[in-house]
Amino acid sequence: MKIVVGLGNPGKKYHGTRHNVGFAVIDGLASGSDVGGFQERFDCEVAEWRTADEKVLLAKPETFMNLSGQAVRAALDFYQLSAADLLVVCDDFNLPLGKLRFRARGSHGGHNGLRDIQQHLGTTEYSRLRIGVDAPPEEGAVDFVLGKFRPSEKKVIEDAIAQSIQGVVLWVRDGIEACMNQCNA
Repeated sequence: MKIVVGLGNPGKKYHGTRHNVGFAVIDGLASGSDVGGFQERFDCEVAEWRTADEKVLLAKPETFMNLSGQAVRAALDFYQLSAADLLVVCDDFNLPLGKLRFRARGSHGGHNGLRDIQQHLGTTEYSRLRIGVDAPPEEGAVDFVLGKFRPSEKKVIEDAIAQSIQGVVLWVRDGIEACMNQCNA
C-alpha cells in the first residue's frame, strides 16, 4: 500500500489557487473509475485507488497547509506505512510555472506544509513532487500563493497537473527513481 498526499487549503475560497495544486492533482487522480469516493479520515479527505498491483490512498489534509503533518502522520500510523510509502504533492514558487520536480528526499525549502510534515515524521526521507507556480512579486508570497492563476497561466498549469497525474501513476508503478529520470525535464 502507498499513500499520495496533495497539499492545499480546504474550502471553496482556496479552490484553484496556486497553493492548491496538490489538491488538484489528487482530484484528477480521484476522477478515475478505479477510485472510490472521498471519505473523511485522519483530518483528511481520503479516497482509495485500486491499481492492478496495489491499493493507493489519495489524501487531501483538511488541516490547512501549514499543519499538514499531523494528518499525514495519522494516516501513516493507522495503515502502518513508512515514509518510503509516501509521496507528497505541493506547489513551489521557486520553480517556473508548470515545471515539475520529483525528489526522493530533501529539505522543506521554505515550504511550510513540507516543514510541518518533516517535523511530524522526523525525517526528510520521503518522496515529493513539487509543481512550479512561478515566483511571487516583491510585495509578498502569501497573497500570491493564495491567489488564483491568471487566465494566461491556466493552460500551463492544467498541463502541469495532467503531467503530475501521469507522474504519480509512474511513481506508484515504478518508484521515485523512474519519476526523477522521466519527469524532471
